[in-house]
Amino acid sequence: MNTLWKKKNFTILFFGRMITNMGDSLYYVAAMWLVYQLSKDPLYSGIAGFLMLLPMSLQFVAGPLVDRWSIKRTLVATQIFQLILISLIPISYGFGFLNVPLLLIIIPLAAFIEQFAYPSETKALPMILNKEELVKGNSWFSFAYKGIDMAFNALGGWLVATIGAMALFVTDAVTFAITACLFGLLSLPVGHKRSKEIKTGARTSIKDYFADLSEGFSIVFHSLLAAFLLGSIICNFALGASTAVLPSFSNQRGGADIYGLYLASESIGVLLGSFLSSWAGKFRVGYFTIVSFIIGAGCWLLAALVPWTVPSIAFFGLAWIPIGASNVLLGAVKQSVVPIHLLARVSSVTYSMSAVAMPIGSLLGGYYASTFGSPIVFALAGSGFLVIAIVWWSHSKLRQLPPSTAMTPSTFHLDVAENE
Repeated sequence: MNTLWKKKNFTILFFGRMITNMGDSLYYVAAMWLVYQLSKDPLYSGIAGFLMLLPMSLQFVAGPLVDRWSIKRTLVATQIFQLILISLIPISYGFGFLNVPLLLIIIPLAAFIEQFAYPSETKALPMILNKEELVKGNSWFSFAYKGIDMAFNALGGWLVATIGAMALFVTDAVTFAITACLFGLLSLPVGHKRSKEIKTGARTSIKDYFADLSEGFSIVFHSLLAAFLLGSIICNFALGASTAVLPSFSNQRGGADIYGLYLASESIGVLLGSFLSSWAGKFRVGYFTIVSFIIGAGCWLLAALVPWTVPSIAFFGLAWIPIGASNVLLGAVKQSVVPIHLLARVSSVTYSMSAVAMPIGSLLGGYYASTFGSPIVFALAGSGFLVIAIVWWSHSKLRQLPPSTAMTPSTFHLDVAENE
């Protein structure tokens, strides 16, 4: 672990992500709660969730570009563009024309720009870390993602209730400015370049772009990675529904501060799972996934049914532990077995395909919550975890996956070479 912090690029990348995640957590709480407060209708929360999650399903568009662009310039640019967009919210509020439609325009634009940052960071890690360091590096980045979310989601809910949402948007803008400066200090290696990339230089022809895009889909859908997608799509549909109904569900249990605590509990669960990933990696991934997601589904159902708020929040956090463990394990495996010149597009394709159901789930979750009530939809959302367990049990190759350290490209049926 000590060797990680001796590497300047890893330290910059980690603290840059940690700082921007502080702002993102505050922004997420403020944006979803502000839409609900302005509209007083969970349907609009569902629409906001739909628009916030929709760009995740389009990340495959960014993959081929990230594989060709400078990682440093991409990271800096994403922070600057998001700084500009988020600043529009307090500015419009100051001039008196902030409304729900304007929020529903800014939310997806900011989320779309962020889709270029995550694959850039994913690609950067194996360029600055050894293969043996990737699990630890991903664990620390999971902390940057979810550990910070844990604290600042809870803090965000309390701040919304005490000082208002606008102060959180201003804070978020400041974090983007700081992170842009940090990412500007990166000095990353050039990495792998193919001959056609050298010939075209910085200019990406339309033909080459779509060829790269097609290659990413081909690699995924001709490998075992495709088998993950069915269960993930159904699970993410349910998670999208929970995103839409959580503000209304939390409001019935106490208000904005309770909403922050539910989000913090979710982050704690993912964080615990990520820290347990090294221990979980000793077991066969297939059977561990099946058992852990069954337990997660049970905890989610208890979170929806128990009448006491504190136990409900605790059970909700426990339900997310399997997600944290699987994200780290499978992320590190993917970085190990996929050649680096293909990693961004493969990562973005798998991420996009698994995330495509989340905005649809959010939209329908908000609609059905306004019809049948938030508690019912929230309870049903946990069934997505159970579906993951069923899919993995039904698929013999998923069920028999070995420990993560024993996986190779052939495990995933990845027939690709390191250099083209």
